[in-house]
Amino acid sequence: MRVEIWSDIACPWCYIGKARFEKGLAEFAHRDEVEVVHRSFELDPGRAKGETEQVVDMLAAKYGRTREEAASMEVNVAANAQSEGLGYRTEGRDHGSTFDIHRLLHLAKARGRQDELLTLAYRANFAEERSVFDDEVLLALAVEAGLDGDEARAVLADPEAYADDVRTDEREAAELGANAVPFFVLDRRYGISGGQPSEVFVQALEQAWKDRPATALTTVGGDAAGCDADGACEVPGS
Repeated sequence: MRVEIWSDIACPWCYIGKARFEKGLAEFAHRDEVEVVHRSFELDPGRAKGETEQVVDMLAAKYGRTREEAASMEVNVAANAQSEGLGYRTEGRDHGSTFDIHRLLHLAKARGRQDELLTLAYRANFAEERSVFDDEVLLALAVEAGLDGDEARAVLADPEAYADDVRTDEREAAELGANAVPFFVLDRRYGISGGQPSEVFVQALEQAWKDRPATALTTVGGDAAGCDADGACEVPGS
């Protein structure tokens, strides 16, 4: 079985959803027969490289809130992350273009290190004092994930390297009707939107495993928090 996950490093619910999916996968009897592929989805595709701002300022502007209210939104998301055992800084994080990160993730996929790089990038962005919008940080993460530093540097230096792969992923997301992330697709049969509880993933994996013949894409689970195509992220309790 193949599970494709459309996500963005800038999306806190993708970070949380990945942890919840992995918890559900660990409980799935056929977990060793599941291939997980991460796909690209940019929440802020119009943002230029190098154009960054503080997350709290971005949230305040996007939702029309005060800075204090935006900070409270971050605290609510942090509580969800921490409930999954994830680190989450509520202050000092920046927001920028994730296109280069997605290009590096495609290099990592080609070298069999995609999940390693994605995990490190999430941790750096949400839990550590490391900006994933800095090329030197990205290079360090790539090397830490097991990629060749010179090869990673060459990809970052060439804006067209793996660019078509990113755009293909985003086009496929649109074709599947995914307008928010995280978005999980199981064998192109079942779709799960948002950072659902781990038990939803267990149920979906079991259902997809039993229903092997090809069918139309069916949505599994109810509404769950996620980030939509214009970059808006739902925050329970805000």
